[in-house]
Amino acid sequence: MKLFDVYPLFDVNIVKGKGCHVWDDKGQEYLDLYGGHAVISIGHAHPHYVEAVSKQVATLGFYSNSVINQLQVELAQRLGKISGYDDYQLFLINSGAEANENALKLASFYNGRTRVISFAKAFHGRTSLAVEATNNPKIIAPINANGHVTYLPLNDTEAVKAELAKGDVCAVIIEGIQGVGGIQVPTTEFMQTLRTACDETNTVLILDEIQSGYGRSGKFFAHQYTGIRPDMITVAKGIANGFPMAGVLISPKFTPVYGQLGTTFGGNQLACAAALAVLDVMEADNLVENAAKVGAHLIEELKKFPQIKEVRGEGLMIGLEFNEPVKELRQQLLFDQKVFTGVSGTNVIRLLPPLCLSMEEADEFISRLSKLLK
Repeated sequence: MKLFDVYPLFDVNIVKGKGCHVWDDKGQEYLDLYGGHAVISIGHAHPHYVEAVSKQVATLGFYSNSVINQLQVELAQRLGKISGYDDYQLFLINSGAEANENALKLASFYNGRTRVISFAKAFHGRTSLAVEATNNPKIIAPINANGHVTYLPLNDTEAVKAELAKGDVCAVIIEGIQGVGGIQVPTTEFMQTLRTACDETNTVLILDEIQSGYGRSGKFFAHQYTGIRPDMITVAKGIANGFPMAGVLISPKFTPVYGQLGTTFGGNQLACAAALAVLDVMEADNLVENAAKVGAHLIEELKKFPQIKEVRGEGLMIGLEFNEPVKELRQQLLFDQKVFTGVSGTNVIRLLPPLCLSMEEADEFISRLSKLLK
């Protein structure tokens, strides 16, 4: 059997990681400014994380959600406290797409509606309604194109007020900062208008913080820069530092009903141990504050390059837009300068390093980039 060939791959076999560095099977070291799609939050192979996961899998890796799992209770309490949402409820699943599916389902249970507002360049996942809410026709199969979603321009307050005034919208789903869409940041005015309009029309506001959350922006959630509180928040990526896990933070306005939502693997003991270890390290090493500090330094230095058209983002979620395609530059960064980065579309380099990135490592990236932008 062969692998189903849907990923264009770099000819690099990564076999080891530590902190913000990874190594291939030939022993070559790379600076990791991408964190495996923003997944590595506390750094590769952090010793506390390794110990916690190893200890848990040696004790009990999994049992079903038909019994008490005290690790879930502890995770909910600690996540609520660190995020500022301790009055919310937590539902645990396995992936970001699954988080968005469950949030949209719960929204529809709540108000009985079926229409969803999403935004230009949005990415919310690759399954069922999550992919329909993703503004990319190439990945929406005919079976998923069911007419539930209206896409609006990001930061267009009049357009969103007009649609919500129709009174038939189930939910608005929006990223705290758009990732795949090119590190596009919603304005404070837009987010506050959105919150008010949703309240006035009994529409559910879902904040997709799958990529922009968990400290990456320099606050625990990117939407916290705008002063709003959504009805639901979806998280994944950095929640367990590479172990498959996700969650939905659910406001008190929603009342749970037995059987309404469900999952086999979600919130299993091993996943919870991984997620708790992540919170341990985030708190002990002040990683949210570090993301804000190092990210601000990176953004300041990157804005000095005249070759970069625009630098966007917050914390350690940064987009570098160029006037020309960046495919060759990304390859040069990887193969010549030994730096992993990402892209968004054709012209944007995307930086999503582990939140433990140091000032010295940030400066090392600037130095390596400068060798290519002469």
